Amino acid sequence: MDPKVQRRNRIIMTSLCGVAFTMGLLAFASVPLYRMFCQVTGYGGTTQVADSVTGQVLDRKVRVRFVANTDAGLPWTFKAEQSEVEVRLGEPALIYFQATSTAKEPTAGQAVYNVTPDKVGLYFSKVECFCFTEQIIQPGETVEFPVYFYVDAAMDAQPNLNDVQTITLSYTFYGQRSKALENAVAAYYRAAAERNG
Repeated sequence: MDPKVQRRNRIIMTSLCGVAFTMGLLAFASVPLYRMFCQVTGYGGTTQVADSVTGQVLDRKVRVRFVANTDAGLPWTFKAEQSEVEVRLGEPALIYFQATSTAKEPTAGQAVYNVTPDKVGLYFSKVECFCFTEQIIQPGETVEFPVYFYVDAAMDAQPNLNDVQTITLSYTFYGQRSKALENAVAAYYRAAAERNG
């Protein structure tokens, strides 16, 4: 075979392998990169996470509504203890959600969340939220989950947010399988066996 053709074929093969490797790397990294992009920009209603409440409190008020859902496969009832609150921009608020398990053994769930309108996500900050960790609930148990949040006063300086009077914070719990849940189920059945003797 002609050396020029062999060289060209090697270059094409190397280029194709490089493209395939790059596409695989991007596919692997796309979920964490997209999550990071959403957290930085508030895109898609992704809220911000804050270590503490800082900044000024303004007179401008917004109403924050709360929506609670569970995936059909998770045997919990889940609700907000109050349907809405009115807060001033920059003012912290503490509200509670409540979940009750209707299962016959321990179950686990983790919540995903967003705010609407989406454009508010960059200014909605959660200091404490149950959505950051997996939650395990015993059969028949009712658990209260706190959410400590504020709407950043910087929102007031954004002309495209002047029309926002109501913000909706939505949570949906999805069932989880984990080693912690397996341990909780095993402990539950051991305790039941000891009680029955």
